[in-house]
Amino acid sequence: MSRYRSHQPAQRAAKLVRATAPWGFPLLYLGWAYLFWLPVVASEASVYTYPNVVLLLVGGSSPLLAGLVLLWINHGRAGFADLRRRLLELGRISGRWWLIILLFYPVFNLGAAGVALLTGFTAKPLEFIGPDRLFDPGALFFLLAVALLFPAIEEIGLRGYWFDQLQARWSALVSSLILGTVWALWHVPLVYMSGYYEGTTFQPELWWWLPSIVLTAIIGTWIYNNTARSVLAVIVFHFLGNLTGETIGFAPELYPVVHIGTAIVALALVIWFGSGSLRGRDMPQPLPDWVTVR
Repeated sequence: MSRYRSHQPAQRAAKLVRATAPWGFPLLYLGWAYLFWLPVVASEASVYTYPNVVLLLVGGSSPLLAGLVLLWINHGRAGFADLRRRLLELGRISGRWWLIILLFYPVFNLGAAGVALLTGFTAKPLEFIGPDRLFDPGALFFLLAVALLFPAIEEIGLRGYWFDQLQARWSALVSSLILGTVWALWHVPLVYMSGYYEGTTFQPELWWWLPSIVLTAIIGTWIYNNTARSVLAVIVFHFLGNLTGETIGFAPELYPVVHIGTAIVALALVIWFGSGSLRGRDMPQPLPDWVTVR
């Protein structure tokens, strides 16, 4: 009897998670982040002072925390084994897709810069990384670490857990729009944190940045669905987006309009590959065996 009772809390938790799917993840994801981030915004002090920097990091763990906790409650060892394979198996990503992942952002940024030059929008469309950062081992390590750390934390929760729950119910496009909207809402407090973007050329405004995040989610789904649900693929893609922005980023005046290019790319992918799976009109969505379809 005591052993049966010891399992009751776990069983109730699993039942609650399944009953609230797929909305339990965004509630925990946003709720945990906002709980720690709103005091940082309200303080009006620099985000990099104590205790704000601690609150920033703890709140920023929300996608990883929400994803791993809900994955364990809902799918246990099978879910973790599946996630581990999607993080480590290089064979899920073919040579063609490695090429797309590695070159997408450099080509996009250089192409957008070329259009800006040809149209006379700006004479200096790109901001290149300075030698003081590029040749400083400490600064370079910090740049690479930050560019990789946050994509890993975000994508393990968003793609490693939640996106499969969405795709089990809706098309790839609808699932991407839902994920992208929630992902954009997660970023809102960062805009209002004092000093968060200090020292960068990126000064986002919500009216153009939030839609761009939703559009980027569509492109991320295209990568994810065509690499056998590889979480590694979307982490590397996200990482290279961050890294490209820090090394050959856009001039501040170009940011609001360059996302027209992001919209064109996303629309082209939907038209060419189909909204159902973004893999081809006759291709099904890739789903794991353990996903519960409601």
